[in-house]
Amino acid sequence: MFTLSQPAVVFNSVSKAFGSTQALENVSFEIPQGSVFGYIGPNGAGKTTTIKILVGLIQDFDGEVLVDGQNVSNERLNIHRMLGYLPQEVGFQEWRTVRQMLITFGRLSGLSHSEMDTRVNEVLETVGLPDVENRKIAHLSGGMKQKLHLAQCLLHQPELLVLDEPMSGLDPASRHQVRLIIRNLCQKGVTVLFSSHILSDVQDIATQVGILNNGQLLVVGTPDQIQSHFQLGNDIEIVVAEDSPICKNFAELPTIESAEELSFNRILLHLKPEVDIDRVIPNILEKLISEGCKLRSFNLVRPSLEEVYLKYVGGF
Repeated sequence: MFTLSQPAVVFNSVSKAFGSTQALENVSFEIPQGSVFGYIGPNGAGKTTTIKILVGLIQDFDGEVLVDGQNVSNERLNIHRMLGYLPQEVGFQEWRTVRQMLITFGRLSGLSHSEMDTRVNEVLETVGLPDVENRKIAHLSGGMKQKLHLAQCLLHQPELLVLDEPMSGLDPASRHQVRLIIRNLCQKGVTVLFSSHILSDVQDIATQVGILNNGQLLVVGTPDQIQSHFQLGNDIEIVVAEDSPICKNFAELPTIESAEELSFNRILLHLKPEVDIDRVIPNILEKLISEGCKLRSFNLVRPSLEEVYLKYVGGF
């Protein structure tokens, strides 16, 4: 088990160049134990390079990477025992059945003969594939193959799960299932690092987010911390009854940047980024009441992770 007194993963001033191309430049971050770290950035940003350094596939780099306090350059065998890795692309012998493939990978992961059947059954149940254990891999859908990849890296019960685009190729129902799997693993103390282009998935399950662009880590923190750091404003959606007047003078309040009338009974207030939301809301409610508005709903609308992401990197 991980040592409780230290982070699960530490990157300290990590840089990596491929010829004249600087893939990573002084990247530093920590991943607390039992957290889900969502790693996002455009294609070519350096996410996969980061992951390959962490799992030992790239060994020539500058800086230091620690897993449970152990240096990945010196303690590869110990680290591999506690790590499960799902790359973007995995090649299977497609003429084999699902169970045959998992048994082979289980042996490579060091599982004993006595625990093999139990673990294979458990991971198939976990990823929702118990009914296809005797089906040849060639006959699986793309989504099923992706879930089989996840089952493979869960076989030896890793404490650190490293997933490169785990939602790739999955339909919405399967993506939801994988999100639940990741969330449940986190609740059991497993630390997860995953990269994704599907920002809604990152926002749904990540307890921490790192935004990478052109090899540089722009920011790391919880979604709320990242929002505050960039000082993105919040919106408030107001809905009044159909026979109610709707206030049109919100712009008079110094905390309101602008007011957008969405329909005859809906208005969206854009708050200034620096305002204290808890102080603003009573003032807005007071104005609604003073003007005789029949309020039906009053909702705080926070910026999505996608909006924060676009502010940092300027698009995909």
